Order: sequence, then C-alpha cells, then structure tokens
Amino acid sequence: MTFHNPLILLLLILIVPIVFWYVKRHAIKEQSIRMSSIGSYKGGSKSWRVRLRHIPFVLRMMAFALVVIVLARPQSSNSWQNTTKEGIDIIMTMDISGTMLAEDLKPNRMKAAKNVAIDFIKNRPNDNIGLVLFAGESFAQCPLTNDHNVLINMFNSVDYGMLADGTAIGLGLANAVGRLKDSKAKSKVVILLTDGSNNAGDISPETAADIAAKMGVRVYSIGVGTRGKAPFPIDTPFGIQYQEIDVDIDEPMLKRIAQKTDGKYFRATDNKKLKEIYDEIDKMEKTKIEVQDFSRKNEAYLPFALLALLCIFSEIVLRKTLFDRIP
Repeated sequence: MTFHNPLILLLLILIVPIVFWYVKRHAIKEQSIRMSSIGSYKGGSKSWRVRLRHIPFVLRMMAFALVVIVLARPQSSNSWQNTTKEGIDIIMTMDISGTMLAEDLKPNRMKAAKNVAIDFIKNRPNDNIGLVLFAGESFAQCPLTNDHNVLINMFNSVDYGMLADGTAIGLGLANAVGRLKDSKAKSKVVILLTDGSNNAGDISPETAADIAAKMGVRVYSIGVGTRGKAPFPIDTPFGIQYQEIDVDIDEPMLKRIAQKTDGKYFRATDNKKLKEIYDEIDKMEKTKIEVQDFSRKNEAYLPFALLALLCIFSEIVLRKTLFDRIP
C-alpha cells in the first residue's frame, strides 16, 4: 500500500490536541451537586449511557482519520520487482546500390537483406535502432527509435534508386557513427552491410572506422554475395535478361573495419548464411539494464471512504437517539 499524497497524513497529528481539548472540556463541564453525605450512593453503578457517552466522539475521530487517509489517496499494486532487460543502440547501415539487385540471394540481395533485418528488429524489442542507407551518397532513413513499427515501415520502403548509384562505404559508416554520437547506451553498434568495394564518397572506410573506434562504436561488417559470379537482371526490350557479373567485395577492408572497432566480419553467400549472421550478432550483443517493474496502480480509497461515512452516520444517529441531550 502506498499513498499518492503522503504529506496529507500529517493531519493525523491534529487528533492528539483535539483529544486533549475534549478531555479538558469534559472535565470542566462535569456538573456536581453539593450534598452533606454520599453514603447512600456508595456501591451504585454507572448506567450504560454514562459508560458509553464518549462513543460519538470516538466515531468522529475515526471519521476524521479515515477522511485524511482518503485525501492521501491510498494506492495498491499487484507486485514490485527489480528485473533486468537487454537493450543497446544499433544503427543498421545498408548498401542500396545497383549491384544489390543481383539474385544470388533470393529474391535478390536487397530484399533478402531487408527481410532478415526486419526479423532481427522484431527480436530486439528493448533496443533503440536506426537505419542509414548508402549508395553513391548516404542519408539517415530513420533515427534511433524504439518505435519498431515505424522503423519496419521505413525498411519496407527502401528500394534501389533512392540515391545516386555507387558504393560510398566510408560515407555510410561515418553517417551511422554520427547518429550514435549522443547515445548514452553502454553498447553502441553499427551493422554495416554491403556487396561491393568503396568507390564513392569523400570519407574513406578506414577513416570512418577510426572515428567509430574513438567513439566506442563496434562495427559488425557483412559482405553479401556468392563467390565468383552472380546473376544480375537487366531490362531489355525483350523483357528481363540476366547477365553474370563478378562479385567484388572488398573483404580485407571490411575485416579491417571490424578489427579496428572490436567487431567482427561476416560473409553471407546465401539467405541461410545471412540469417545465421544476424542470429549470431543477436546473441553477441546483449547488455543488461536493471529496470524496476511494477503492475498498474489501483486506487484503494473506497473502503476508507465508506467506513468514514459509516462512522459519521453512526455518530449522528447516536447523538440524535441514545445520547440525545435535553437543552
């Protein structure tokens, strides 16, 4: 049991002077009759009215105390407990350049990356997660948020053509790290997914990795694509035609980024491997935060209010009947 306005309970102190005043007042007003002898009255007992004459005052004090408790708003809750929840700040940084339309992952690299990333988000309800996109340039599609429904809608809207073509890995990573600069989380993570090598942007991947390391941001880099060649769809007057293109992932650079930031590099050659990579990241990135959980508070004043009304009603009835005084 707790009170919303506990200071009001200090009014209960007033009961002490009121009782003292009542006792003094009763002693002063006690009537007496002078008699030559009280011998004939010895052994007589007081009537029940005399013995119980203070009941109305007791009821009034009880009513006062109960009203004070009602004003203090007693509240109850089912349970209070300290628990631990897991939560970190994550920026998901995804390549949306033209080569992400290659179909070595099904239905293609971009859609496979989106689907697995969305499943990852759904499994991290306590995290703040944001989304940065890059191709020949970079921008933040969604800032850090714990409203994952909004984030998932943002992910679903991602498509090729939103940015000029190219692969600015360094710019994308720097943008993601910048989104974490004000983060107060103990663990800050960037998941960098690309299928190529850096060929655009004003910031090199190594420079962006150095910035991330200084800010305590851990980078998990993922190279997406099979080994060798991959089928790439091309629009022609005769419909979609496929051309085999070389898979050119700068793995040494992605490994250096991960190494500099105390992260890890992964290679996803198919949908299953990509899913396993995100599952592994999910297991590695667990930060416990102590949280006090409590059930919803319920107002508990009603029994006290009803009892106060009963006391007031009882006092009035007794004063007007059994303890009624003749003027």
